[in-house]
Amino acid sequence: LSRYKFVAKMLSGKNSVAEIGCGDGFGARIVKQEVGRLTITDYDPYFIKKFKELVSEEWPISAVEHNILAGPLSQKFDAIYSLDVMEHISSKNEHVFIKNIIDSVRNSGVVIIGMPSLESQMYASPGSREGHVNCKSGKDLKSLMEVFFHNVFLFSMNDEVVHTGFEKMAHYLIVVCTSKK
Repeated sequence: LSRYKFVAKMLSGKNSVAEIGCGDGFGARIVKQEVGRLTITDYDPYFIKKFKELVSEEWPISAVEHNILAGPLSQKFDAIYSLDVMEHISSKNEHVFIKNIIDSVRNSGVVIIGMPSLESQMYASPGSREGHVNCKSGKDLKSLMEVFFHNVFLFSMNDEVVHTGFEKMAHYLIVVCTSKK
């Protein structure tokens, strides 16, 4: 959940925020504490249906079924984040994934992407490795995002600690991207 707290603090004060690939939406309430309107999305209708069953007036979060590989969201947001999704997208589709996110964020917007590091995969279970078809090193993730953004800030994460340390020793990587190209 510390990943979601990092996102919440990075996006604090943003009026409209979207999450791509929310799964069951378990981290959304952490982000909602810091942002105005939050919309969470997933391509799987099961997760959206289940989240809507748990919705509360105390935590007004909109949940929408959407496959980001099929196209951008129907509106533009101040910020978009996607944690633990891109490693499941084949490298041949990663540009579509990123481009559709970019087309869903305002020109002045922020995009945050998080994924397990390539180096962490040697410690992952066989089942986890099977689903992680596109993990990257910190250098490669930063370089990829620099194709689309003028500013890309790479953070590393071990356990609950987010840092700017040696990314080859990080289990998880997060990039904060601004200024669309």
